[in-house]
Amino acid sequence: MAEEGQVIGVHTAENWKKHTEKGNTSTKLIVVDLTATWCDPCRLMSPIFEEYAKEFLNVTFLKVDVDELQTVTQEFEIKAMPTFLFLKQGVQVDKG
Repeated sequence: MAEEGQVIGVHTAENWKKHTEKGNTSTKLIVVDLTATWCDPCRLMSPIFEEYAKEFLNVTFLKVDVDELQTVTQEFEIKAMPTFLFLKQGVQVDKG
């Protein structure tokens, strides 16, 4: 995965699969920011999400644009943005 302390932008289904499969075999929490370029609240949350990535080095932070990866949006039944998914060892442990 990318360096610690950074948010990883996921722009393809292949990239999503790569990061989630690595998470399946790791004990690290994965936090996913489901966002959209046209979403004002998403833009406001973005710098906070980036600060969390710098602070919580034992967590993997992913950012997914719902318009780019609609398969992820459908898989997790995303109805509003921003939405945050919390995944651990391949299982969704929370969503908000």
